[in-house]
Amino acid sequence: MFYKLISKHKRDKFLGANLSENLREQHKKRSMRVIKGDTVRILRGEYVGIEGKVEKVNTERSTLSIEGVQREKIRGGNVKVQVHASNVQIISLNTDDDFRLKGIPKSKSSEDNTNTNTKKGKETKKSAEKKKELIKGES
Repeated sequence: MFYKLISKHKRDKFLGANLSENLREQHKKRSMRVIKGDTVRILRGEYVGIEGKVEKVNTERSTLSIEGVQREKIRGGNVKVQVHASNVQIISLNTDDDFRLKGIPKSKSSEDNTNTNTKKGKETKKSAEKKKELIKGES
């Protein structure tokens, strides 16, 4: 249908779902993109109230395959039911990907443990000057 006419990076916007109350408070965001491994709760349709992990994400149709959501075929056998991303709520996030949490502010306890002047192993001018001053002061 019209799904193929929209570019992939714009189709990703349709895969957003709202966060549960505790995740909203924790991450200071209202909604996020759903990815494989997230735990979601279905809010609309025949399977309302069911919770499960996302097994597959279809970006063309903005639908999700969720663990435990199946329909029985007439000839026998089960088929995964595709649920639209707007009809689910994210209960817990899959935090394996560091890039996903890049925009989310970190907790204050983790910031206190790290040196604020160094970034990813590189020294800034201020931190290098402080080290030189400490070395000169010791000798």
